[in-house]
Amino acid sequence: MTVTVERGGRVGGKQHRAVHPRPARNSYALFLLPGALAFLAVIVVPFLMNTWVGFTDWQGVGSPEWSGLANYRELMGDAEFWESFRHSLFMVVAMAALPTAVGLVLAAALFDHVGKHFGSRTAAVLRACFYLPQVLPIAVAGIVWSWILAPDDGSLNELLRAVGLGSWRQDWLGDPDLALYSVMGVMVWVQLGFPLVVFMAGLERVDPQLYEAAELDGAGWWRRFLHITLPQIRPEIYVVLTWCTIAALKVFGAVYVLTKGGPGGATNVPSYFSFTTFFEKTQVGYGAAISTVLTVIILALSLVGLRLQTRAEDAEEGLRT
Repeated sequence: MTVTVERGGRVGGKQHRAVHPRPARNSYALFLLPGALAFLAVIVVPFLMNTWVGFTDWQGVGSPEWSGLANYRELMGDAEFWESFRHSLFMVVAMAALPTAVGLVLAAALFDHVGKHFGSRTAAVLRACFYLPQVLPIAVAGIVWSWILAPDDGSLNELLRAVGLGSWRQDWLGDPDLALYSVMGVMVWVQLGFPLVVFMAGLERVDPQLYEAAELDGAGWWRRFLHITLPQIRPEIYVVLTWCTIAALKVFGAVYVLTKGGPGGATNVPSYFSFTTFFEKTQVGYGAAISTVLTVIILALSLVGLRLQTRAEDAEEGLRT
């Protein structure tokens, strides 16, 4: 006969406690092992190989010849690289600064106004509409926008002509003075949904009593936004800025589909510059050096962003306690 003793039960007048064996600490490593192996194979090993190739003179065939810091010295004086890096700063504005600012205002408006007056379902539908460009493959979005911005029969130029503004028609992607700003406009449209969704999720954890108290004190929507919304979702702001800045620095697909770095290098960015150096000029060592420099910059910005996020979370925790 089998006797089952529950936790805290008595047997023979004595108190017995069920003993649960503690899992061995080493067992947790087994769950981390697949991810660690994948990270090693996909990230660490290719990065180390790319870094080594950056110290060589290699055309992709034959044996690489060690050249030391020659590629990096050439890179520091390469005007085309610095011009492409300057273009990536414009992309940071288009993919990080503007979407963060506009997404923050839109998220607050949807959460605080649309959700209260038109219902949460309406706010959710609008949120999904803003997020839709994030779901589209960048190649598809780029092809559609290349049709819209086409110089002859593009939708934008036809719309301008239809409303009597035919003199404003431009070769949006073929004019060196306009191409970069046109690509920036497309990237704002693509990137806006991500900050919006993150900020609306962050607003869910803000105590509604703060808004109610401020509203009773006569604070308008804008003052509530500045003094309650912004401080409360500061960690989310740092996450969005870090994530979007990294995406802007390594942007490639949109430039490849829309302009291929042209016209005349007007939209060239470091990632595309590295790609053309690799596969068109077959300067593999020099292209690897460009990729290594870009990776180091992205890693540095990631560490700074994580540090700022940690400080914001610590400050918020300190205010709660």
